[in-house]
Amino acid sequence: MVTSDEVGAIILHALEALNEDSNPEDRIAVSLETPLFGADSGIDSLGFVSLITDVETALNVDHDLNISLADDFAVSRAQSPFATGETLRDYIMTLAAGQ
Repeated sequence: MVTSDEVGAIILHALEALNEDSNPEDRIAVSLETPLFGADSGIDSLGFVSLITDVETALNVDHDLNISLADDFAVSRAQSPFATGETLRDYIMTLAAGQ
């Protein structure tokens, strides 16, 4: 079973990867408090898709956890799981508990 700390590290690594591919002036803060989606986010739509893909891939390859983060369940939640790295981590832990 994947731990909350491991999931957090995966998200942070994916945020670092986004920064590596960005111009210096477009880089974002790398923390679990970083807004991932919405008006406060510094991540564009392509970067967001890349982030989610990187996180899903790492969960699958490193932890044999095959989950889809962008699905109807995510969209139907009262609080978006994509608000911050922390809400994404918590959402992933909820999905992992169900497997």
